[in-house]
Amino acid sequence: MVRSDFITEVRGYIINPTEHRLRAPWRVTVWLFASGFVAIVLALLFSLIPAPRDEGSVATALYILLEQGWTFAVLLIAGLGVGYLLDRRTLADYGLKRDRQWWRDTAFGLVLGAALPTLILGLQLAAGLAAVTGVLATTDGGLFPTGSIGAVGRLLLLVPFFVVQATSEEVLFRSYLLTNAAEGVAGILGRTRAVAVAVLVTGVLFGVVHGSNPGATGLAVLNVMLYGFFLGACYAVTGRLGVAAGFHVAWNYALAVLGFPVSGLTTGVSLLNLAVTGDPLVTGGSFGPEGGLLALLSLVLAVIALYWWVRREYGAVELLDDIATPELRIRTRADTANQDG
Repeated sequence: MVRSDFITEVRGYIINPTEHRLRAPWRVTVWLFASGFVAIVLALLFSLIPAPRDEGSVATALYILLEQGWTFAVLLIAGLGVGYLLDRRTLADYGLKRDRQWWRDTAFGLVLGAALPTLILGLQLAAGLAAVTGVLATTDGGLFPTGSIGAVGRLLLLVPFFVVQATSEEVLFRSYLLTNAAEGVAGILGRTRAVAVAVLVTGVLFGVVHGSNPGATGLAVLNVMLYGFFLGACYAVTGRLGVAAGFHVAWNYALAVLGFPVSGLTTGVSLLNLAVTGDPLVTGGSFGPEGGLLALLSLVLAVIALYWWVRREYGAVELLDDIATPELRIRTRADTANQDG
């Protein structure tokens, strides 16, 4: 009897007896191991695929796109897959309810994400901090080598790359980690405080992860953290991933198209050939605008725009505490049998 009670108590720390699923810390741990295992397997399989011999072919460009983007695709698939199978959540519970409002939010995010880098470029040009020296520029290195398909083709291929890259990061940091973090501490802090803490924690993690990028400085990491808070707030006040995902995709693509580095990384192609000569403290230098003081100005404008949009579309701006309350799929007989077994 004592041994049975001990096993039951230990099991309770691992599995939620009411929801019949792993508790949040264990779910995240399993996700990390599962996604890492899948990434290793795919890396080995991808290494067996021979690269096309013609460096200037479309096949080569597509191969490079796959080579650069498959890790983000793994994060996207693993995040949603584990969330669906292990967490037993619905897709709507991860902010992916594809209703009319979701698409409206996404459109707003896309517009805002494209407008702010354009504004930063305009300010730099007006202040003499940068100059446009050409159009349809290509450089060595970056995502696409100079010898692959033309500049226009490469700009087009950047669209699916950034859609997958930015969306996967949003699914990981906001949909998966933020939601699980909020749920995990809701019993201690209360649901509203739990959501706020989850926004802060995932924002800090977002900045730390980008700290290993080329050209990263203390200001750059701080700025990315602040943008992580903003993206988390986009999710926390709408309950949908639309604004955050749309903003992230458009922001990254606009930076690349306008000739800026994207968090210290270059794509090797841009619509404008941009020479940034201003103080790196202001412009961000080799890290791009996210590493400079101008990023803080655009962040303030982003927060104001988000507040306006949420008031307009949702009526009130508040943290949605139901993010800390999971909406689970109904268990099937097979699920029950597997759990009981």
